[in-house]
Amino acid sequence: MASTVFRSLQSFPFCLHPTTLFRRKNGIFYCTIKGKHSQTATQEKQTSNVKVSSRPAIKTLDKILKDYEAIIGIETHVQLSTLTKAFCNCPYNYGSPPNTSVCPVCMGLPGALPVLNSKVIDSAIKVGLALNCKLSLNSKFDRKQYFYPDLPKGYQISQFDIPIATGGFIDLDLPVEFGGGHRRFGITRVHMEEDAGKLLHSDSGSYSQETTFLNLFCSRTFMLIVDLNRAGVPLLEIVSEPDMRNGIEAAEYAAELQRLVRYLGVGNGNMQEGSLRCDVNISIRPIVIRFLLKLVLEIFYAVHVKFVILGQLILKYQGRCNFIVKAKVMKLYRKLVYGKKKTVTMRKKEGLADYRYFPEPDLPGVILTDEYVKDIHNSLPELPEIKRRRYEKMGLSMQDVLFLANDINVAKYFDATIAKGADVKLAANWIMGDIAAYMKNEKLTIDEIKLTPQELAELIASIKAGTISGKIGKEILFELLAKGGTVKGIIEEKDLVQAIDPAEIEKMVDKVLLDNPKQLEQYRGGKTKLQGYFAGQVMKASKGKANPGLLNKILLEKLNAKSS
Repeated sequence: MASTVFRSLQSFPFCLHPTTLFRRKNGIFYCTIKGKHSQTATQEKQTSNVKVSSRPAIKTLDKILKDYEAIIGIETHVQLSTLTKAFCNCPYNYGSPPNTSVCPVCMGLPGALPVLNSKVIDSAIKVGLALNCKLSLNSKFDRKQYFYPDLPKGYQISQFDIPIATGGFIDLDLPVEFGGGHRRFGITRVHMEEDAGKLLHSDSGSYSQETTFLNLFCSRTFMLIVDLNRAGVPLLEIVSEPDMRNGIEAAEYAAELQRLVRYLGVGNGNMQEGSLRCDVNISIRPIVIRFLLKLVLEIFYAVHVKFVILGQLILKYQGRCNFIVKAKVMKLYRKLVYGKKKTVTMRKKEGLADYRYFPEPDLPGVILTDEYVKDIHNSLPELPEIKRRRYEKMGLSMQDVLFLANDINVAKYFDATIAKGADVKLAANWIMGDIAAYMKNEKLTIDEIKLTPQELAELIASIKAGTISGKIGKEILFELLAKGGTVKGIIEEKDLVQAIDPAEIEKMVDKVLLDNPKQLEQYRGGKTKLQGYFAGQVMKASKGKANPGLLNKILLEKLNAKSS
């Protein structure tokens, strides 16, 4: 199940416009094509009084789009949680002042030589195995040549023709609210590389932190700062097959990768920090089955997105076939402005970039042994897909399964609770219900609450055994969540043991009936819903300790006996 960050997925229809390829009303994405017959602003103003309905155009477009489907593939960059960078000893801490975690190696100074961090290889093998890939026992690093302000060396150390892992797949379950179902998406390759730096933009022309910056381009209204703290941070690039057909599948694929890296412990997967970044490649093709394409210019909220869109469909419809070649090779790189739900253009490329790959001369090849790979394979934890299947075999619904397996810490808490003997379904209900609501309201994680799995199991057992009622159980639960303690200690301290003596409950029932003659007469007159009123009065008199089942049985017998 996708985390909240993915739940803001929205889809929008493309709107047809005489001079526009794709157009979004709120300005998210524009790709405008103007021909020689395009109107000027003055001409548009003069003809603004003419009212033209957009409904027929939209209907026509919908009719065309039903014969096409989306083809989506995703390139995902996973930042690894190693103590130091990939090829030097510099630490990386998100949010550090610019250029405070740099050295000659990650700054690309002449004569500085890289030394590979072995933890990067360990993480790559773990991810490759978890994605069911074939590992390359003999791989190498390559130089990827390109020039950008945040790439100090003028090249990136990556892997080209021999990646460390290839030919895998990932299994996932779609959320029930989106129709459910199982999906398998192919993985083309997984390779190791280093991250580039980061460009910091200031529209005010100033920057508050008093730090010396490596590069500074400044004017009165704009400042661009190159921060090299992130340069050299280890990445894994995971390239999928183009197997996704809509935004839901793409979002769930990214969410499953996020779960996977967190389960493996190789990265935190925090998208808002750039620890997991997705480049989404989208194209369209004709299909026979009906598919209404309303995609997708914003597939993930808070994801760094690259759009590769073919404009052939609408161009052909508008009779502009001469523009198809240009649109086909044009790549638009856009980034999402976090918190504003909009993207802005970063840069664009025409044609295929010439990266001029060649083997990295300053690093030896990466040679793995079968024994080394086997040891790492044996150390892998239970992965999300395996955990979901195990929970399913326990008899839990798919909704329960997806919730519990979504977060590794929630899954560990649930497993620890049922390991103490708690009923599986009851434990799931408590965690998904009151405990989840408490964590949401208090903005806490499950590791931060004071209720231990052992005490939750004890609470469930006490309710099931009839020692306390469900109502009392909830009161105890919230006290344990906030203050901690033990179930038995709170029960004894507050004298909360449930009243299960029939004679004691019968006395309370008789007193309530005697004190409420008017309501008793109404009940006997046919208002049988008043049984709930009497039960509530008995519960109030017992301070919530009366056993509900026994109470209702005795109350019903008394009412029927008197009315006969």
